[in-house]
Amino acid sequence: QVQLVESGGGLVQAGGSLGLSCAASGETHTVYTLAWFRQPPGQEREFVAAISRKGSTILYSDSARGRFTISRDNDKNTMYLQMNRLKPDDTAVYYCAAGTPVETRVDEYEYWGQGTQVTVSS
Repeated sequence: QVQLVESGGGLVQAGGSLGLSCAASGETHTVYTLAWFRQPPGQEREFVAAISRKGSTILYSDSARGRFTISRDNDKNTMYLQMNRLKPDDTAVYYCAAGTPVETRVDEYEYWGQGTQVTVSS
């Protein structure tokens, strides 16, 4: 089992920046890919970014590319998401996920955190 805990969410004005963290614990040696998803109000969960164990493969959604940066520190078992130039459309609950393949689909990920709220005001 792998446990994931997100932190760093909050309220920010449009154009601002926010950094999220995801701390992994448990059988972390089984985790190859870490990813961020988000679920806007009333919408389905959607892919944001994913990173392989050594960071050699990184994927971004179209909305995240150029504004968000995903990274991970394996020594700390922690993943990060730096979000810049935030827009009101980025308002969502952001989830950390862990799995094996570097994929964009929700059903490819086995472990999930509880989520952290990000609200971007206009």
